[in-house]
Amino acid sequence: MIIVTGAAGFIGSCLIQRLNQDNFNYIIAVDDFSDEQKNKNLDGKKIQERVDREHFFEWLDANYQEVEFCFHIGARTDTTEFNIDIFNKLNLNYSKKIWKKCHDYQIPLVYASSAATYGLGEFGYDDNESLIPQLKPLNPYGESKNDFDIWALKQEEQPFFWAGLKFFNVYGPNEFHKGRMASVIWHTVNQIKNTGEMKLFRSHNEDYKDGEQMRDFIYVKDVVEVCIYLMHHRRNSGIYNLGSGKARTFLDLVKNTFKALDVPENISFIDTPEDIRDKYQYFTEANMSKLQSIGYDKNFTTLEEGVNDYVKNYLVAEKYY
Repeated sequence: MIIVTGAAGFIGSCLIQRLNQDNFNYIIAVDDFSDEQKNKNLDGKKIQERVDREHFFEWLDANYQEVEFCFHIGARTDTTEFNIDIFNKLNLNYSKKIWKKCHDYQIPLVYASSAATYGLGEFGYDDNESLIPQLKPLNPYGESKNDFDIWALKQEEQPFFWAGLKFFNVYGPNEFHKGRMASVIWHTVNQIKNTGEMKLFRSHNEDYKDGEQMRDFIYVKDVVEVCIYLMHHRRNSGIYNLGSGKARTFLDLVKNTFKALDVPENISFIDTPEDIRDKYQYFTEANMSKLQSIGYDKNFTTLEEGVNDYVKNYLVAEKYY
C-alpha cells in the first residue's frame, strides 16, 4: 500500500500513473477532491481508495500497518498567495503531522520541497543542508517549504528513511487545472491557439535581456522516476535538488513550443505584473551532484525532447498521463 498526497494534482497524478506502470496498484490517494477539473487527472488510474485530506490522519491511524511508503506531494503551491495562515496550515503543520506519523509507524517518506526556497540564489543552488537555515525565499510559499526543511533537519525522531525533494520548474501533462500557476508551455499553447502569438514577461533586470531569464526546467516524467528510485533505494536520507541540472531561457522554452506545434514564431513582451516583479527569480539551476552521488544515474530529458513530447502527445491531443 502506497500513500500519495496531492494525488489529484499535477505531480501526484503523474506519480500514480508511473506507479501503476510498475504494477503498484494499491494506491491510497489523498487530496481535497472538490475540484472536478482536477479529479480528471485520476481517470483511468488504479487506486485502492480516495481519502479526503481532512480525514487522512484518522484513516492512517486505523490502517498504518498496511502502508509501505508515503509520498507527500500535496501542498498549497500558489506563489501569488500571501495569506501565511493558509501555508502554515497546509504546507507546514500538515507536513509536520505526516512526518511524526511516519516516524511513529515506521513508514518511509518522500516529500516535496521546492526550489522556491532558494530565493534569488544568494547562496547558489546547492542542496547543502548546512545552508538551508540561511536561505531567503521570496514569497510565503517558498518560506513555508523552507520552514519545513529547517524543521525536518532538526528532528531527532525521523522516519527510518526520508527524502525532501526541491522541485525546480516542473512542466508536463496533467496541469490543465492549474490556471495561472500552470507552466509557460501550457500558457504558450493556449495563447497561440487564441491569438497566434506568445507574450513573455519583459526583463526588469539589466543583467538579463527580455526572454533570457533562465530557469531549470524539468520534465515531470523525470521527477517521478526519481521518486520511484528513492522508494526502492531507502537509504541516504536528506534533502535533494530535483532539476535537470541545466538552466535554459524562457525563449528556448517558447521557441520549442512553436516548433512542436509547427507554427511560425511570434513572440512579444509585456511587463512582469507588479505583484510578483520584486519576487521574481531570474536564474535557477540545480546542482544535481548530491542525488547522483547516491546512485541515481538516469539521464534527464532535454528541454527539446520534453517540450515536444508534452505538446504533441498531451496538450494538442488533450490527453492525460
